[in-house]
Amino acid sequence: MPDLPVIDPPAIVVTASRAEEKASDAPASVTLIATQRVERLGTPLVSDLLRLTPSASVAVSGPAGSQTQLRIRGAEANHVLLFVEGIRANDPASGNEPRFELLNADLASRIEVARGPQSALWGSEAIGGVVAVDGEAPGLGATHALVEAGSHRSLRGAARTSLGSADRGISIGIAGQRSDGIDAFSGDGERDGYRNAGVRALGRYRISPVLLVGASGFGLWGDSDFDGYNPDTFQRDDTLDESHNRLAAGRTFAELGQRDRTYALASASLLGSSNRNLLDDVPQNQTSATRRTLGLEAGHNLGGHLFIAALESELEHFHARDTAFGGVTNQDQSRRHNSLTIEWRGTKMGPLTPGLAIRHDAFSRFKNATTFRASLKADIASGVSISGNYGEGIAQPTFFDLYGFSPSFYIGNPDLKPERSRGWEVSARFVRGPFSGALTCYRQRLHDEIVDSPDFTSTVNASGTSRRHGVEAEAGWTFGKALRLSANYAWLDATEQKAEGVEPNREQRRPRHSGAIVADGELGRWNYGASLSYVGKHRDRRDSLPYDLVDLDSYWLANARLAYRISDGVEANVRVANLLDSHYQDLVGYRTEGRTIHAGLRLALGR
Repeated sequence: MPDLPVIDPPAIVVTASRAEEKASDAPASVTLIATQRVERLGTPLVSDLLRLTPSASVAVSGPAGSQTQLRIRGAEANHVLLFVEGIRANDPASGNEPRFELLNADLASRIEVARGPQSALWGSEAIGGVVAVDGEAPGLGATHALVEAGSHRSLRGAARTSLGSADRGISIGIAGQRSDGIDAFSGDGERDGYRNAGVRALGRYRISPVLLVGASGFGLWGDSDFDGYNPDTFQRDDTLDESHNRLAAGRTFAELGQRDRTYALASASLLGSSNRNLLDDVPQNQTSATRRTLGLEAGHNLGGHLFIAALESELEHFHARDTAFGGVTNQDQSRRHNSLTIEWRGTKMGPLTPGLAIRHDAFSRFKNATTFRASLKADIASGVSISGNYGEGIAQPTFFDLYGFSPSFYIGNPDLKPERSRGWEVSARFVRGPFSGALTCYRQRLHDEIVDSPDFTSTVNASGTSRRHGVEAEAGWTFGKALRLSANYAWLDATEQKAEGVEPNREQRRPRHSGAIVADGELGRWNYGASLSYVGKHRDRRDSLPYDLVDLDSYWLANARLAYRISDGVEANVRVANLLDSHYQDLVGYRTEGRTIHAGLRLALGR
């Protein structure tokens, strides 16, 4: 769903390089969802917007607020790297996965998705791609608030303000939502609802023309009910399980110089997370972790050639506790990680623009890794270009992979190596007037995949090769302010081979066919947004006896929002989710919500 065509001022992306660049110049396939589209679609969670991007498979284990996983181009859920307000936000206490179920869309003014291996720039977990979620920038001089209520006794509220200027200002946002939900197991039991709250902030202060200091941060809190397993039969049942999740982080930085010439950037960040599970209000287990990151980056523009070098040092602490098993899963672990990244972004040489990046990651608890990326963009004619790149990605073993869950039945494997992916993509792009389009082919190979051992008591690196290849087609059309239309289609073939010489299996939770159509615009006092996404047939394994493979049906998911400006600064809206009332499952045995209707008000002061 490219936010195309690129208009003046040009769209800027930050995930396809260590430095900002125009979206039209990015060597990787990047989707940018900007503020206007986020607001007009009006969806409550960021995962609803990610579902509309090419080759993005979103799997929600029940109603809204349940555990949510994102797989890009057939990669695993922990092969997506997430940045929130410029801070690495994958949860080390939850298998290094991003916690998309906690990400409130009312905190987001900009969402960026770069597809394909990006570890040469950003390190571990960037195998399938990178997602960056940012709030409003300082200096816009506006204050906004919204309230909304709807089906399943849902409530939603948010407020944000931006003060000062872009160089000396601050922006702050708060948001919260709740819903009674539905019964995720059979439909006849108690409702499985959720509650979440979030806060984000960004402040910048320019001391002089060449010295900028600032800080950013976010806090996410989520409580969700879910149906787990009967303790007597070990089968899925209508239980009173609940999960309490917390994720918070802060970052400070100082930048000296000018980005288009010579600059140096120093930063420090700290992230903390906590995940608690309860059954009928009785604590069962808990994991928590912290991640401290120190960074130093420098760049120099030499005749249009941009050279960037970055050093990072990371320290993680992990803690696990339980009461359900008498404390046998208790553990305290830590690990260090240092890295060096070098990037060269070449100037335009006739029709060609080259780029190279290399990164070395040194891990304290397992084997080091070096990754590489090379790109070349060729401008064929006015508005027509071809871009190609080769990239590598890695994903470090999780704390559970290394040290297990319990010394009595799942012991972990401290001798694991990082998972490694290698692949290429070729993309043809077209932008002319109100029309735009792109056609991309890609192929990736995953080696040393971390899988369960044959006796399911530990983890091992697979000797086989998992393969993913596919095609993405994107198109966009803008008809003034009245209508902006975009569409995408993705075809994916993803297989997993756990042992060399063994017949590969089709990957689960990855539809072969997927796509989306998105429209938004404004006409007089009205503004509107609508989306229609398609998820093709996909396979999943039942997570209780008989643990069989089940083919899940394809489905269409439609959402729409219509708003009317009552007066300057006051807007009323109605939103319908799952407009077609589709009965669908992303995971076998986990029911999802049908059609829901919501109404609300949005208030604005200032510009």
